[in-house]
Amino acid sequence: MTPASRSPAEGPLAGKTVLVTGASRGIGAATAKALAADGAAVIAHYRTYREGADEAVSSLPETRKLVLCADFADAGAARSLWARAVTWQGRVDVVVANAAIMPETPIDGPDELWDEGWRSAMQVNVLEPASLMREAIRHFLTVGGGILITLSSWAAQRGSAIPQLSAYAASKAAVKAVTQTVARNHAAEGILAFVVAPGIVDTRMSAISATVRGGEEGVRAALAMGEKVPPDDVARLIAYLATGACRHLTGATLDVNGASYIR
Repeated sequence: MTPASRSPAEGPLAGKTVLVTGASRGIGAATAKALAADGAAVIAHYRTYREGADEAVSSLPETRKLVLCADFADAGAARSLWARAVTWQGRVDVVVANAAIMPETPIDGPDELWDEGWRSAMQVNVLEPASLMREAIRHFLTVGGGILITLSSWAAQRGSAIPQLSAYAASKAAVKAVTQTVARNHAAEGILAFVVAPGIVDTRMSAISATVRGGEEGVRAALAMGEKVPPDDVARLIAYLATGACRHLTGATLDVNGASYIR
């Protein structure tokens, strides 16, 4: 049976429940759609754009979708999100920690902008995702395992090419380190943890790259393939990782940047 003719109920993620944070736009929305197509029950998290999260899981029947709001700018929001998510089906098999912000922290800007940018980047991109990971790991330990997939960035590997994104780069490096720590310490307990590190993806967040590089042509000129990464490319990789089909890949950081950064 080909993927095109296969029904979602027969897909590789049939029977699995997956929580995706930041599922209303960009990579998160594309990921929710890919997971749904592969048979998963999807919990789609959003902060303000409910319509986007609803659309991302619109192909699913009511019994296989749940849309939840949480603002990671609020301390404890991730724990509350987890409690609601795990109650729905009684378990969560996969967590995709995707939600993030990209505040600008220019060195030559005002102190207030610097301080707030760093504070918000750490709160939204690190502290709440780490709390969500902690809740997921504790759950996975009680149910015999699970899968954690986090979204980092190529900026976490080499530093950002945009000087005002130092806080963002640091936050994505922190997420990578937490995920790798989970992988190293819980592999024998059936917990798999993967880091996905995209380059410039064709989403709203990439607009700052166009501004700094003098427009879309400047962005494309800086990329080996001459194009941004389509969100669907990242989503398909995440959907594959969610199957757990390659257990010994746990701990890996998977670069998705069209050969623009090879290490």
